[in-house]
Amino acid sequence: MDFLGEILTFGIDSVIFAICLKQYIYYRNAVKAIQNVELYDGPDLDNVVNNNINNKIHHVAVRGLVKPLGEPLQSINKKHVLGVIQKLSIKEHVIARTSAGFWSDQTRTMQKIFNVIPFVLKKDSFSVEVIDPLSADILDLDVISDHYEPIVPTVLDHVWGFLTGVRQRGVQTTEKMLRVDSIITIIGELSKSETKSDMLTLQSPLNGSPFYITSMSLPTLIRKLDDHRKIYRVICIICGTIGLLIGGTVMRRYWKDKEQKRIAEELRRTLEISRRQRRQRVRDTDLRTDQICVICNTNAREIILLPCGHVCICEDCSDSINNNCPICRTPIMQKAAAYII
Repeated sequence: MDFLGEILTFGIDSVIFAICLKQYIYYRNAVKAIQNVELYDGPDLDNVVNNNINNKIHHVAVRGLVKPLGEPLQSINKKHVLGVIQKLSIKEHVIARTSAGFWSDQTRTMQKIFNVIPFVLKKDSFSVEVIDPLSADILDLDVISDHYEPIVPTVLDHVWGFLTGVRQRGVQTTEKMLRVDSIITIIGELSKSETKSDMLTLQSPLNGSPFYITSMSLPTLIRKLDDHRKIYRVICIICGTIGLLIGGTVMRRYWKDKEQKRIAEELRRTLEISRRQRRQRVRDTDLRTDQICVICNTNAREIILLPCGHVCICEDCSDSINNNCPICRTPIMQKAAAYII
């Protein structure tokens, strides 16, 4: 194809643009949603919920202390640290050979485990139970330990890594927790508990609004999300501009090639008409019957048809005779000029 490179580039640019546009819309809507939420941290939270339709607030921010409902989780690496959410991950650091032949650092997640116990946000006289915290779009956890153990390869490991294209560098073990008594802000849907009449619950909004569990304040969270929105906006503008340039270049080349073909076709037709006129002027008009074209019965026989060898048509009529010889119906393989003396 004439435009294969441009089409591939345009396709890749369109995919990147679509992904970045989706992220830009997500962060833009998230910023708008958080700017409109109200922060509740007072004792009248229960009355606020009761005064709303269906005893539910679809999007609200609640700030308080993390308190476990039952026995808290204990850190594996630091026994004195207690929490309600624990994330354990093991990552393998390798040097892998890319398809281009270069070696690059890569990280692979070998194992990731979450441990969660029920917990509430508590402040003064109110308690709010958090439902399904792992579904949060943002879940801020404190790093309890981060241990990296390098691997010293042997000669055999070097040879095997060269053959397979993967060389191990080390293993990283990380533990993160949402600590007990830490102050966090949760943005989600607030409603009355279905099982406990005196308990409020916070969960992911059913209307698709973002669900955040963060240690940041609302202004800080808004600035962070807005920074992401600006980054994706710039990328969308760049990708969109590149796409327009590529599309404009392809269209320009297409119309230019089409115009050149049109001019060439007009020139060919003009030359053909001129050639026929010249040929008509030099043709002999005093012809015997066996020298006249069997198609038009006017011009001289000028073309030999192969492989049958019949000379039976003029050059003008040869343009419309492409399948079979008009004399013997033999398939025409080739046509050539014939000179009869």
